[in-house]
This record gives sequence, structure tokens and C-alpha cells, in this order.
Amino acid sequence: MSAKMGRPISNNPKINDIKVRVDNETHDKLLQYCEKNGVSKAEAIRKAINELLEK
Repeated sequence: MSAKMGRPISNNPKINDIKVRVDNETHDKLLQYCEKNGVSKAEAIRKAINELLEK
């Protein structure tokens, strides 16, 4: 029997997709944040949303 391939099953699947348009300055700031902190754009945006809602 061979091992299953593909993404592992998650306890908290991310099934909702959000599309947002940003200007070049905002996008550049996001990319700089991601590079500095070693996270993806999606993870950085999720973190920002959670921090905003915790205020």
C-alpha cells in the first residue's frame, strides 16, 4: 500500500477565499513584512484580521 499524496487533512481547513485589490505601496509593505517575518501573504493577512478584531 502506498502513502497518500497531497495536502494533509486539517482540523481547521481554510475553505473561504477572499480577493482584495491593493495599491503598489501597500503590496510592497506586505511583501516586506512577509520576507522579514518568514510568513506567506495569506498568513500575514489572517494575522492582521485577527489583530484588528481583537481590539
